[in-house]
Amino acid sequence: MIQDWTDLGKEMWSYLTGKSAVINYTFIDMAVEVPRDIGPDAPRATWKLNGTLRVTTSEGPAVESIAN
Repeated sequence: MIQDWTDLGKEMWSYLTGKSAVINYTFIDMAVEVPRDIGPDAPRATWKLNGTLRVTTSEGPAVESIAN
């Protein structure tokens, strides 16, 4: 049963593992506010994303390295 984002991520990873799945996300000027503490008034760090994130699944040890 999926109750939060971490559960969803685990379920997706489990489903895609072994299928040689590759998921590409492209971000253009995306800002993410990451809270340091709990609560609506908690201080936040702002992460800015501009580029591509690639998620690859496999059943064995990682064989591909990330190249810039």
